[in-house]
Amino acid sequence: MPATQERTIIPHQDQIIVDRQLSLSKLVDLTLEKYPDSHWLDALEEEAAAITQRSQSWIAGAPQAGLRYQEATSGTLHYIDATVQVPLWNLGQREAGRETGAKAEASAQFQTVATKLRIAGLVRSALWDMSLQKIRYEQAQAEIAIFEQLLAKIKRRVELGDLPRADELLAQTELLQKRAVLTMAEAELMHSRKRYTSLTQTTKMPGAFQEKLVALTEIQQNHPALQAVNSQIERKQAELDMLKLTGSGQSNVVVGVNSDSFTNDPRSNKTESFNIGVNVPFGGSAHIQPHIAAVNVELNRLIAERELLYRNLEQAHHEAEHNLEVNRVELGIANELKQVAERHLTMSNTAFSVGEIDLIDLLKIQSRTQQAILNAKERAVMLERDQAFYNQAVGVMP
Repeated sequence: MPATQERTIIPHQDQIIVDRQLSLSKLVDLTLEKYPDSHWLDALEEEAAAITQRSQSWIAGAPQAGLRYQEATSGTLHYIDATVQVPLWNLGQREAGRETGAKAEASAQFQTVATKLRIAGLVRSALWDMSLQKIRYEQAQAEIAIFEQLLAKIKRRVELGDLPRADELLAQTELLQKRAVLTMAEAELMHSRKRYTSLTQTTKMPGAFQEKLVALTEIQQNHPALQAVNSQIERKQAELDMLKLTGSGQSNVVVGVNSDSFTNDPRSNKTESFNIGVNVPFGGSAHIQPHIAAVNVELNRLIAERELLYRNLEQAHHEAEHNLEVNRVELGIANELKQVAERHLTMSNTAFSVGEIDLIDLLKIQSRTQQAILNAKERAVMLERDQAFYNQAVGVMP
């Protein structure tokens, strides 16, 4: 039902429309497309493509062309030297570049999956928060209706002289308090809707988003978050291997053409020559070691992050599992309390109508009963929410 059909107290309203065709999985995909991290994910893909493209080149860097002109002070000798210098791959360096490109591409894909799971957790939380706030809002509305009916009955009995005017004032006070509760419940509902629309960038929500509990009982190694950090480690290791193969630097092939000529001597011959050479760097290990050490620092930082991540995932799984078990028990207790409270309220209404109890006692029993009803409704929603949160903890997508 569109939110515009609700009768609200405050004019401000955040609209949410239920779309029966929208699934939870599709909602997560749409949220990912509009999420700020999408720019970063696109950049990772572009970086991986650039690394792969470089490794496909036959040369290790950009060629250089040189031209030198020399002339004697007498003006009789001209010397021209033109060269082309081409960097060469070191042994195994090109293959290491290809491996780095492949690891970078795999890492970009795993980062996308991990980001999608993180967004799925935010969407799950936002949806179930709206569900809980809606239940509280609807319960507050129901209590208003109940107390309005009660106040009408009390007014009639006051007019008939069966009850004192103080009871009418007491009932009016209770009704006003319930209206204040409704106002706050409505505000919290609107806040939850705003959080949802800010996250998803849409005013539509799925008609059904309940989830079945998965059968996983522990954190698997294919958890998207673990796969993402493992792929970063593998990529960094590939970068380190490629850097080591760079050694002292790139070897270069140099090809040149020389031209010598004497301009004022008709007997002289113009001389053209061709030369080729190889430049091989050496003794540069001391200069590359700081770069290797810097990459190694990043590699070990990622390894430490993986260990910490696994501990956090285990803790989150334990909490999700424990919350699920607790709420199963709590739901059973809440349902029993609701049934007992409703029977007690029925008896109390009868007792009040014949004058066996005072209005203040009835109001206390009425308040406890409505709270028991609310608790039972909340626990039912929280149990379904905790099933979704458990799936999130073990890394299962909607």
